[in-house]
Amino acid sequence: MSAAEGWTRRGAIAGVTASGAALWAASAANAAPAGIVRAPAGDFVGTREGGVHAFRGIRYGRAERFRAAVPVAQPGTRVAAQRFGPICPQKSESDEPRSEDCLFLNIWTAEPRAAAKKPVMLYIHGGAYSNGTVTDPQTHGHHLAARGDVVVVTVNHRLNAFGYLYLARLDPRFADSGNLGQLDLVLALQWVRDNIAAFGGDPNCVMVFGQSGGGAKIATMMAMPAAKGLFHRAATMSGQQVTASGPLNATARTRAYLRRLGVTETDLGPLLAMPTERLVDALDATDPVLGGGVYFGPVLDMKWLTRHPFWPDAHPQGLAVPMLLGNTHDETRAFLSPDSPKVRGLNWDNVADRIAPELRIDILPEWVVTQYREHFPDWTPTQVFYDATTCGRSWRGQVIEAEERARAGAPGWVYQLDFGSRTDPRRGAFHTMDIPLVFGTLDAQGSQTGTAADARTASAAIQESFVAFTRAGDPNHAGLPHWPRYDLATRGTMVFDTRSRVENDPRGWQRELFARVPYIQPGT
Repeated sequence: MSAAEGWTRRGAIAGVTASGAALWAASAANAAPAGIVRAPAGDFVGTREGGVHAFRGIRYGRAERFRAAVPVAQPGTRVAAQRFGPICPQKSESDEPRSEDCLFLNIWTAEPRAAAKKPVMLYIHGGAYSNGTVTDPQTHGHHLAARGDVVVVTVNHRLNAFGYLYLARLDPRFADSGNLGQLDLVLALQWVRDNIAAFGGDPNCVMVFGQSGGGAKIATMMAMPAAKGLFHRAATMSGQQVTASGPLNATARTRAYLRRLGVTETDLGPLLAMPTERLVDALDATDPVLGGGVYFGPVLDMKWLTRHPFWPDAHPQGLAVPMLLGNTHDETRAFLSPDSPKVRGLNWDNVADRIAPELRIDILPEWVVTQYREHFPDWTPTQVFYDATTCGRSWRGQVIEAEERARAGAPGWVYQLDFGSRTDPRRGAFHTMDIPLVFGTLDAQGSQTGTAADARTASAAIQESFVAFTRAGDPNHAGLPHWPRYDLATRGTMVFDTRSRVENDPRGWQRELFARVPYIQPGT
């Protein structure tokens, strides 16, 4: 996911994140004190809410600016875990408390005792690498945990310049910079390995799942030796990372960011003393490669990341980890609003020009439009615009990752979400639509699923698949037709909708159309 997609995502799903004051009040409202969970990292006091034990704002690490975090443990010390911790500073409209000191995780469990040994689902949020938080009500884990068969963990970590500003080539003191956000996630997984049994979880059965940027972070961790063995399944929801940012492009972006701050690359002292707010303000520095706001993401630094995750093939480290890869049918209807100038007034005379910058690949847009009109003669310019930008831009990375795993014989399953917005049907199955369906948070602020029988049916199908996959490394369950592993011969794909079904090679024509040109991961 590109930086531009990360910024525009906020406008596409405006109102998803509750106001900070309301959210923090809600985290403790209507909650009774829970028993103490005694774990190696401390004695944690959470809340009991509708039969589920919730532990919010558990610190898993502490870090100095632009340096790797260190673990935090307080053995035998009583620790209040009843409110979310602050989120990473970022350019977002909500008034949630935020701080560079943001390394906190949250746990929901129905049975907090070591003997329970329930599978663990650990969620990593989206928002590219620059925005986002797991305090979003759609990602609260109470519904998943209330089922009684999994323990849910959600994690916040450092983002944007705080987590991914690459300074290593400019100053040896910051040898870990560029991948600090990734190392935060590794630290959180180590905390889970060492402590989750006390909350009823099985440290030997951990699935990481993440949407958008969260999925990309997971794909990256599958190529990081530091993360080896810390998770046993992986599910990516509209989030891929075929290649990481090259160190030269990452350095060029760092220089653009420093110029915006008025800091010279030969003296980074002012960068360490600068107020947090100034570092956030400078995130609007112009990206010297992509244009728009400066991009931040994992870097091929040859220390923590020594090769690309899925180029020239799937990293061997991740091949033994079963993987679930998914996308939504109408990804770009989230980034490109039907009411935006890019979409209003679309016609056959202007659609090629408007598609060109949104495809993010070097392909003749007039030819693309002609091919679409011949293949789908009944489609409107708007339908062509959204399908082409989704298939040429947002879906390509997932196809490549699934293909490379299939070539290597690695266990993998692919899904496509067709269940569309019930509150604004023009958006279809847009980017982020699968979040409330997986979490079961259909009634949460920001969800567009509705709460009718059709939404509950679609949610049950996808949620049961994620739980089955966490437990056994296979998403099949009694409520679905048989879901085959993805292979290059049939490309079997589960289509989640009001009636979920398997289709072989859905949108195969689009896949072949865009395979004519190379895919370049945004930001690399």
